[in-house]
Amino acid sequence: MSLEYKPMYAADKRIAWWTAAAIAALLPTGLAAGADFIDTRRMGMELAEDIARAAVLACREQGWQVSAVVVDRSAVPQAVLRDVNASRFTLQIAEEKANAVILSGVASSQFRSNREDIRPEMNQVDGILVLSGGLPIRAAGSLVGAVGVSGAPGGERDEVCAQKALESVAERLDFAD
Repeated sequence: MSLEYKPMYAADKRIAWWTAAAIAALLPTGLAAGADFIDTRRMGMELAEDIARAAVLACREQGWQVSAVVVDRSAVPQAVLRDVNASRFTLQIAEEKANAVILSGVASSQFRSNREDIRPEMNQVDGILVLSGGLPIRAAGSLVGAVGVSGAPGGERDEVCAQKALESVAERLDFAD
């Protein structure tokens, strides 16, 4: 197979130009223009606190002492809550599960099953732990944060508590303006 240079003819150049123009016209203005500022949806402190509290209480109802950490879309902790007898280590584990959600955009259990091939390496990344128990927080379709829970006997149970917390605020998330 040889590579040879073929000049572009005027008709080909016009087609290429019109194709590029059509694609640019379809792009949102901010994206095409490279906007200096972007509007982002952010979660308020009260919502983050309500999610963390609901997760801890959901696990407490089952007899499990846990911690819940809600991070914003940048993986910065926004609400942190540890039940009385939850180990201090559950705080770090819950935060790192939430961070895995922000990295992947999906539940930490789904990330774990989707990327089993790189899970050991991902668990070496500072601040990331690929275990079940972290869920995305979406408001009107936008990822606004994540909740991580740790301390129940098994990550699947942590995830159940996180899901109950999200269900408790579902209306606020679904109808976010």
